[in-house]
Amino acid sequence: MAVKIKKGDLKKYIRDIPDFPKKGIIFKDITTLLKDKEAFKKTINLLAKNYKDESIDFVIAVEARGFIFGAALAYKLGAGFIPVRKKGKLPYKTNNITYSLEYGTDTLEIHEDAIPENARVLIVDDLLATGGTIRAVADLVKEQKALIVGLAFVVELRFLKGKEKLQDFDLYSVIKY
Repeated sequence: MAVKIKKGDLKKYIRDIPDFPKKGIIFKDITTLLKDKEAFKKTINLLAKNYKDESIDFVIAVEARGFIFGAALAYKLGAGFIPVRKKGKLPYKTNNITYSLEYGTDTLEIHEDAIPENARVLIVDDLLATGGTIRAVADLVKEQKALIVGLAFVVELRFLKGKEKLQDFDLYSVIKY
């Protein structure tokens, strides 16, 4: 018989890794949530419940951990899945955006024909920290004239105030720290 997991219990399935990737950072490891079939199912079901009436055409996710949740959520919502990848990883013509990181820049790409105009899309990632990556993805998606229905995250680190960069979007996070 399956164990019934409540939303408030999901934090127990996130492992803290101190000093990763560098000293002073506490990394929120989602692999412990992924390996528990009931916790993973509950997470996907909570995300899907929040958007089930939104007629989502495509779920867009950022590599790599975002793909895990994005693909499962797209399946659950009956939507297509579109990957956003680091520069040079997509095989066809792409649109790209370069954005600032704490120490340098990064570039993300999406196929130039990935999203039909006026498609209803949901952008998904595993974690919202400072908001820079998802802001860049949202800007990339808007260039393709899609309607961003929302931004969804498994984990939100509220103390990093990433939500402030994303105030013009509906935002949902399953777990908040």
